[in-house]
Amino acid sequence: MTTGKPLRADARRNRDALLAKARELFADGCFDLRFDDFARLAGVGTGTLYRHFPTREALAEAVYREELEAMCAHARELQATLPAMEALTTFLRGLVNHLHTHEGLARTLATLMATRSGTLAEGGRELGRAVSDLLAAGVQQGSIRDDVGAGAVMTTLQGICAACEPPGSRADADGAVTLVLDGLRRRAV
Repeated sequence: MTTGKPLRADARRNRDALLAKARELFADGCFDLRFDDFARLAGVGTGTLYRHFPTREALAEAVYREELEAMCAHARELQATLPAMEALTTFLRGLVNHLHTHEGLARTLATLMATRSGTLAEGGRELGRAVSDLLAAGVQQGSIRDDVGAGAVMTTLQGICAACEPPGSRADADGAVTLVLDGLRRRAV
């Protein structure tokens, strides 16, 4: 478990190795693995595993938070570098693609964190704020309607991902995102 102080370089490398291996194993659905095996597979000692992550759930939460932070950072980067509608388009398409690509990871994290609904809810709020910021930038630039909030967009994206779960349905998911984006565009009056 990390504290407020920065980690030494070697401790950071060990923590990163554990997170990378956990992300890989979780994506493959290997959540029944003995917890101590995460250390061995990551090439670190068992004590290092428990020092950083005392439980499987703590490890899953750290992987979840890293994934979420990366998505939110990507949204901020897009907002800073692209016109608002292009930033929103790139982010929403990327988010749906990410969720499809990392479907095994998402299911594993949800299973492992079932008792941590507060963490999942906070993560959803963070992602919602990122979408809200992208929408607000578009409203300000006049390219996005001002009567649709991040909650409606997030609910729609969740529905798209749930409906387009079977393999080979990525084209349908992309088409559905196109419909969402078209509906968000501000029309000339």
